[in-house]
Amino acid sequence: MKVLKGKVVSGIGDFAYWIQKLEAWYTKKTGIALFPGTLNIELEFPYDLPANTIRLEKEEYGGTVSISMQPCTIFGHPSFILRTDKNAAGLGIHGLHIIEVASAIKFGDVYGLKDGDMVEVILG
Repeated sequence: MKVLKGKVVSGIGDFAYWIQKLEAWYTKKTGIALFPGTLNIELEFPYDLPANTIRLEKEEYGGTVSISMQPCTIFGHPSFILRTDKNAAGLGIHGLHIIEVASAIKFGDVYGLKDGDMVEVILG
């Protein structure tokens, strides 16, 4: 079992829009109706998602961005690290030291998380 540790950081809200817009696609791929938004976590080191992640290809939904989704758990909740191919290539908004995690809940509200709080992400 691998654990990633990092601190909560604010995001720009872009994934919130896309999770809501592509809700049926995300639910089909993950088996979870994801809350429209992500918990952004800044790691102390860059993290590459493994090659065998769940994929939402841009061609599937007629878009311009493909996304990798790695299963994980935070606070016991089934979740997914989401990363666009652009961010994975180092060309996006976030570097590889930022992971964006989506689940059925809004972690910030449920657990009172704020910027700087430390969290653990359990992979696998």
